[in-house]
Amino acid sequence: MKGGRTIKRAPNTHTSGRKRGVKKPPVLFEKTQKIVNRIQGMIDGTFLTYWTSEYGAICGNDVQAMYEAVRVVQPRERISLFVKSDGGDGQSALRLIHLLREYVPHLTVVAPLECASAATMLALGADEIQMGPLAFLTPIDTSLEHSMGPVDPRNETAYVGQDEVQRVLNLWAKHSPQTDINPFQELYKYLHPLVIGAVDRATSLSIRLCTEILRYHMKGTQDAERIANALNSQYPAHEYPITPREARELGLNVKNMAPELNDVLLELNHLYSEMGQRAVTDFDEHNYHNNEIVNIIEGPGIQLHFQNDKDWHYRKEERQWVSLHVESCWYRCVMKNGRMKQTRLYMS
Repeated sequence: MKGGRTIKRAPNTHTSGRKRGVKKPPVLFEKTQKIVNRIQGMIDGTFLTYWTSEYGAICGNDVQAMYEAVRVVQPRERISLFVKSDGGDGQSALRLIHLLREYVPHLTVVAPLECASAATMLALGADEIQMGPLAFLTPIDTSLEHSMGPVDPRNETAYVGQDEVQRVLNLWAKHSPQTDINPFQELYKYLHPLVIGAVDRATSLSIRLCTEILRYHMKGTQDAERIANALNSQYPAHEYPITPREARELGLNVKNMAPELNDVLLELNHLYSEMGQRAVTDFDEHNYHNNEIVNIIEGPGIQLHFQNDKDWHYRKEERQWVSLHVESCWYRCVMKNGRMKQTRLYMS
């Protein structure tokens, strides 16, 4: 599953001179609200959105932001949740499903685009998943960083996955002529035993999370466990696109989205993508500022978005980027007297 919001990346240009004013992305609340209200008239129930950019992720404090949204819109009976995300934290996906289920007995996820990794996990909690022609789910096999794990050429901790470890062991058993040698003795030369244990534990956690999320609408545990195990172990790549046809074969209640709804959701995604555009200001080759909007939650009358606001500095002696002067936070947008009012949403 995709990690948290701390994105380490170098600026794409080298500039010099004095510090310039930082780039700021647009907040298109008035435009997005018009589309949200259009969609609200097209569906049965309350419409909510949950959108993350390429550099965003499903995170723990998203649950508090979603609570703020549902507290304002006060949904009844049904929620249709527009989900577009590359993934994030699976435990947060479980908490989001639990929160939404506290308000309504029926949840529909509408996915016009990617709904990947932990976002697939989120979709598992829906009674019905509506997918457009461009939509796909993905497997939920887990990879993780570990303090004792291998380091890549950029001096950053590399991700290690259970599937990769298991494939090494399978290949050893299949091709090694020395059957009397324990393969773990060789594997430990490259992977610390604690890393292997942590990966196995993370996989068990992922299966448990999927099962618990599915049980919010599936009777019994047999089907939930079968789907959870399939998504965690039966695909050769984490990015494998699970299309609506294959999702139905897994046993998920997937339906084709109405073309009219799909088109309007893509309009909304276009505005969110404009809000989430690259907003990086390069000061020099070792310093830049990140001001991107990465996560958006919205419903009728309210929008919440998480905006990065931090400096990045490259420490040559450590060969890595470190964040400085971090003021990233959630913002809450509402209409007041015909104008947008934006305030910070403080979280503990």
